[in-house]
Amino acid sequence: MVSPAVPEILEENIQSGVDARTDALQFLRELGPPDLVHLIKQSVKSSAKQTGSYHHVTGVDASSSASLAAYVNTLTYSPNDKSQKVVSGVYCCYNAFSRIDMRVQVTIPGSVESYCLDERGDRRTANDQLWLETYLSAVLRAYSYADDGGGDTIKKIIAVRRFNPITTTESEHKFLDAAEQLFFKGWQLGSEPEIQVPSLVSNLLTKGILDYIRTTGRYASGINLFEKLRTRDVEVSSLLVRVLIAADEEVRAISLAHEAIQELPMDYSLLDVEATFCKSKGRGDLALECAKRSVTAAPSEFGTWARLAEIYVHLEQWELALLTLNSCPMFTYQDKDAPRMPEPSSRVVLPVLQDTLCDEINDDTTGDAESVHPTLRKLQAAGYRGTFLKAYNLLTEITAKIGWDQLLKIRSNVFVMEEEYRNEKHGGTSQRGHGSRNASTTAIRGGSSSNVNGVAHDENSDEKDDEESDGGDGAREQEAGSGEGSDDERDRSSVVTGTTAVDPHPAETGIEKPEHTVTSEVAKSGNEDYGKQHVAGNSNYAQFRNKRLCERWLDNLFMVHYEDLRVYTIWQTELAQYRQQNRQYHKSAEEWEILGELALRLHHDDEAFEAFECCLDHRFSPKAMKGILKLHEREGNTKGMLDTLIRLIGWQYRWYSEFSPSLLYTIRNLIEDEGAVKIRSTIQAMTLPQPLLDLAHHYAALCAAFRSTGSDI
Repeated sequence: MVSPAVPEILEENIQSGVDARTDALQFLRELGPPDLVHLIKQSVKSSAKQTGSYHHVTGVDASSSASLAAYVNTLTYSPNDKSQKVVSGVYCCYNAFSRIDMRVQVTIPGSVESYCLDERGDRRTANDQLWLETYLSAVLRAYSYADDGGGDTIKKIIAVRRFNPITTTESEHKFLDAAEQLFFKGWQLGSEPEIQVPSLVSNLLTKGILDYIRTTGRYASGINLFEKLRTRDVEVSSLLVRVLIAADEEVRAISLAHEAIQELPMDYSLLDVEATFCKSKGRGDLALECAKRSVTAAPSEFGTWARLAEIYVHLEQWELALLTLNSCPMFTYQDKDAPRMPEPSSRVVLPVLQDTLCDEINDDTTGDAESVHPTLRKLQAAGYRGTFLKAYNLLTEITAKIGWDQLLKIRSNVFVMEEEYRNEKHGGTSQRGHGSRNASTTAIRGGSSSNVNGVAHDENSDEKDDEESDGGDGAREQEAGSGEGSDDERDRSSVVTGTTAVDPHPAETGIEKPEHTVTSEVAKSGNEDYGKQHVAGNSNYAQFRNKRLCERWLDNLFMVHYEDLRVYTIWQTELAQYRQQNRQYHKSAEEWEILGELALRLHHDDEAFEAFECCLDHRFSPKAMKGILKLHEREGNTKGMLDTLIRLIGWQYRWYSEFSPSLLYTIRNLIEDEGAVKIRSTIQAMTLPQPLLDLAHHYAALCAAFRSTGSDI
């Protein structure tokens, strides 16, 4: 397979890219940015004129200085620029374990020098242990910075070449051996944004190992690794159980889980695995008990609360699901370490190989940005990440099952609403009791909403609310946004650019705008005397005091969800009117893309498919194509999946990425279901340029190299 083209960012001042990376070392938190490759070129006619350029890369073997120098040597000849030659290069690769930057300086022709820089910029001597850590860091980055097919990761950092770090069983052995040696240092790398405290089994190293096993289907190798590690620490059992379940060895997995839980009865990772397994088997009652124990074991982790909320949704216990969601500890999303480079000069060279020149994957977006209606661009849910995204998905799942109106009724039953709080505040209330429970306790115990503590001034709940609001409400408010939508009502009158087809007021769209709830901050501000001046016997307060104060971030989430539903309803109403009048419904490609994502968020698959198809009628869009791929997967449409996969693989290669774990996983599943011969034949029968088909065959060949199920038939 021909390597992707080499992009270049030209420097105004030679070495400015390397200097910027050195300055940024002290700010790196986790795996670090992609590797930096800096080249110095000079004219073949005059040695006096030199220029500097750089690009980023992931997936290169970083186990020694020789392997990095070999990559630099592959760049000495450029078919696009024969007027210059490379005279020297520097390869920079971050070691996330020791927090140092390994560097290899290559002089062409001449010597190779390797050294490392620490966070202060001081030089240190490289040794074998540091190279082992650097190699493993590079593999983990290759998976972390790989694109899922939708193109967001590719577009975030320009000029990045992405390679597959593990292409053979020999390279797999090398990776797993390094992972075994450094496994107990994995917590130093940090964790995903949803995890508050990295642990032995919840960190970026274990995530990378599990991602590799899932992508390639090499379950036997993963089982062998975790069995060896389990002899050193029984806490690894939860990882082993995960892999056994994925490998369809469920009896063995449950037997091991039972054995491990006897030794570690409060291991929240193991309890979470058990809860997920029981839920997948339709035993929500068993899953509920595991999830409750998991929350008790790790009450400060978002994942345990989110799992409990999922199970309440599965059991259709909507009030407890909302209470549990309200109790989730939310964290501000921290993105991956990105390169902090100087502003590029006017010349950014992004060459295209002739083999990838194809109208099928041309995604020119010129003029799209100006044609997007402001209302569509302001949909806040599209920007959610981390804990807020998962919480929002739970909210939309509940809405899809019971409807928006019913969700608002349940919300008003569970939480103190602004209007009733105002009436209660001015009308006087009775003395409140001090023995009621808070929402977190109610959710775990499974009590009814009538027993939920909705009083803002209970001494115990005051302490909890103080901790929650002081610990992160500012970040939550910033993350979740106000949820109110556009300030300009005229901008909100229609989602059709330049038209006002439907009045979007709630009464006419059929979407009721949710009333605000009362947050703990509002209840506490200026109300010190509120708990001391109650009028005995007030009948309204009996119901009021049994409600819970809604967290501000969840209240904002309801408003954002309302805005999604409002825009979706306007879109569908307009579309129906245009069809009734036999008129063409016009939108730009980016607007169709946004509407497709909106429909997917709200679980309207048919409408999402239609919007993505309309987007692709205008131009190629990897995000729309990825959305169609998901819908084909749900329907089991093999030919449709392959058709979208080939185009996505070609687009990825066009932008210098020959490796996407998500796309490889999809092809591996197709080969397992249909067999390699059928998949290869179907690919070859596609009416697409042969170079694109060859790229898809390369992914299928990787499955054969790893001896995936179905690759021999």
